[in-house]
Amino acid sequence: MIDRLVIFGATGDLTARFLLEGIAALRAAGELPDGFSLTGVGREDWDDGKFREWAAAQLARFAGDQPEEVRQAVVAAARYRAADVTDPAAVAAAVAGDGDRPVAVYLALPPAVFPAAVTALRAAKLPEGSRIVLEKPFGEDLASALALNRLLAGVLPEQAIFRVDHFLHMTTVQNILSSRLANRILESIWNSAHIDLIEIIWEEDLALEGRAVYYDGVGALKDMVQNHLLQVLCLVAMEPPVSLDERDLRDRKVDVLRSIRPLTDDDVIRCSRRARYLAGRIGDREIPAYVDEPGVDQARQTETFAEVELKLDNWRWSGATFRIRAAKAVGGGRREVAVHFREVPQLPAAVHGESNVLRFGLEPESLRLELTGVTGRLGVLGPLTLATELGPPSLSAYGQLLLDVLSHDASLSIRGDEAEESWRVVTPVLDGWARDIVPMGGYPAGSPGPA
Repeated sequence: MIDRLVIFGATGDLTARFLLEGIAALRAAGELPDGFSLTGVGREDWDDGKFREWAAAQLARFAGDQPEEVRQAVVAAARYRAADVTDPAAVAAAVAGDGDRPVAVYLALPPAVFPAAVTALRAAKLPEGSRIVLEKPFGEDLASALALNRLLAGVLPEQAIFRVDHFLHMTTVQNILSSRLANRILESIWNSAHIDLIEIIWEEDLALEGRAVYYDGVGALKDMVQNHLLQVLCLVAMEPPVSLDERDLRDRKVDVLRSIRPLTDDDVIRCSRRARYLAGRIGDREIPAYVDEPGVDQARQTETFAEVELKLDNWRWSGATFRIRAAKAVGGGRREVAVHFREVPQLPAAVHGESNVLRFGLEPESLRLELTGVTGRLGVLGPLTLATELGPPSLSAYGQLLLDVLSHDASLSIRGDEAEESWRVVTPVLDGWARDIVPMGGYPAGSPGPA
């Protein structure tokens, strides 16, 4: 197991909110190797003391449930280097260690900086056994993803490249795959003969929250659909793999992406929607319109709501629809995978309300089966619900993600061809929206979204 972690972009939001918390979770679970060290690399002119002070504050804020001695141990293992992550000499100094000990380098950086940082890492000549970790989105479009894959191939073998997506480390997301594969009842009806529609929905009540520098250049389609939600689609739709090792699992995911029917302009017009939030209210918060948020460039036409309907051209899913939706600043947001089963051919009674839906709650994590049954007297049918809340995972999503990186388990990382296929799927939508063939809608912040 690797015992050195270097984070490029160590003073950013990702490190503050998730990576430090993940390291603390590993420390508390006894999963960190002896002598573990953390090196933070950033542009700020800090020293070790300043970085440790900052890290302690973030741990108190985002990992306050961990024992104080655990948080103190993480802080004590941290040091800092002020460096330009695109400067080969500075990068070589930042990743240098004792002898030839391998290192895991985590690029917690904006995607636009990835190529220069990877080029600098190539010049640094990482020790054998090292790993590079890249956050989503991988590239900014298909061309940049292809170019970045070529760059990475010149630094480390594919098995040492971790294109990570923390959604894949969420308990419920993994439970989607295990539930259908381990249960004969579900697997026997997990196809378009019995399933009409699968919705993959991630709606949140958060607005921009000061992230215009990143979000305004990306939007909901790139931020959520192209990576997180397409990854969930892969687990929902994939064929049973021979094993859960990295090759078999990732081969089946690529099969799903390759089977997604390419979208024409007519498809984009008919099967996609985009919108951005207007001024409104969420709880006790007054939310300005997206275009009035600080740092937003209205000319970019960035969407905060994206919805796409996809068809899969394969034996299992021909005739079913996959609806993917991501949205910001909505009220009562859904975060779930909803599997809608087809209606039975004939019922001898009236049915009131939607039924025959299996819902995997992503946040909070839950499992809910909505059936049809007698609700009052014979002949009047309505929804009956079986539901369970899933217990907390033994490790947070980022804790599990970091453990996989340090222990070299790449089964849940995204392979290079997988990232490229994901961009292929959304490229017609991006191109069509850039040409305004789909109008930009609007919805008040705090509402359920556009009509």
